[in-house]
Amino acid sequence: MRDRRTSIGSRGDSRAAAGPAACDGQEAAAILERARVAVDPELRAAVDALPSSMRRIARYHFGWEHADGTSAEGNAGKAIRPALVLAAAAALGGPADPPAAVRAAAAVELVHNFTLLHDDVMDRDTTRRHRPTAWRVFGDADAILAGDALQALALGMLAGDPHPASSAAVARLAACVVELCEGQQADTAMEKRGPAEVTLDEVLAMAEAKTGALLGCACAVGALYAGAADEDVEALDAFGREAGLAFQLIDDVIGIWGDPRYTGKPAGADLAVRKKSLPVVAALASGTPAAAELAGLYAAPYQPADLDRTALAVERAGGRAWAQDQAAERMSRAMDELARAIPDPESAGGLLALAEFVTRRSA
Repeated sequence: MRDRRTSIGSRGDSRAAAGPAACDGQEAAAILERARVAVDPELRAAVDALPSSMRRIARYHFGWEHADGTSAEGNAGKAIRPALVLAAAAALGGPADPPAAVRAAAAVELVHNFTLLHDDVMDRDTTRRHRPTAWRVFGDADAILAGDALQALALGMLAGDPHPASSAAVARLAACVVELCEGQQADTAMEKRGPAEVTLDEVLAMAEAKTGALLGCACAVGALYAGAADEDVEALDAFGREAGLAFQLIDDVIGIWGDPRYTGKPAGADLAVRKKSLPVVAALASGTPAAAELAGLYAAPYQPADLDRTALAVERAGGRAWAQDQAAERMSRAMDELARAIPDPESAGGLLALAEFVTRRSA
């Protein structure tokens, strides 16, 4: 049993105790790039096994092809989730060269992209990664079916992995998919309710299910592949969930105030569709005059001329500051959970760097 008395840091000093590795964006970038290099061949092989109709959609979604089927040099995403799988496995002593958990990391990334394809349809998002979303190019039905296929590929990839942890990992990933669906259902249901009818507790629970669950699962799967004890697996799941909530809080801030040059989405996209994101719900619950103004704006059909006024109302009602403060608090909780499983900050450096990256990003 590890000595758990050494702590990475309390909630007040977790960033300082994390050390330079966690605060260095270059370290996170290097980890993400290594994850992309390791996982990309597995992703491509899995997608290439799809029937041609769904393969074309998946390859477009990942940025490997243009809409006309010609090759593209696009980016398949930041690879945060597969990087967490590999970093968790390495931090707990799993073999790193070649990484034994690479197929598990690819499976987690396939599930993530299954959710993106479906979410884009349900949310009617028109752009992703600086180009039209798959449903806009191929239609709703084909985009949904391609997403379903990616989920099946993920579970099949794990089920066929000879690693001794694969059966536990596939069970955990399957349970995570159910939780992801629960979170998405809650999100879409909230959009049908009035601005004053959604509570902050509800939207936080939805965000944990929709975003925190998969980051927690990624960390837990990495721990399973390292042969970690049950309590360490659960601590890493909790670490990922808290970091995931911090990620979602920052993502919601970006969804309102992000720069389209970096986000690939129109400015204020969440406000335009009247999304009840975390900053918006916090602002609506503030009881301020700005909250009343925001509630009136959200109750009316979207008018482009009101976009700046709506964003300002969220900010004046405290939504932006609350989300940023809450993200810092969730990161501090994540550090506490990580210290339970990996007391040595140096061993946890990769996970710390990734957690810092997802909460300090601007796009």
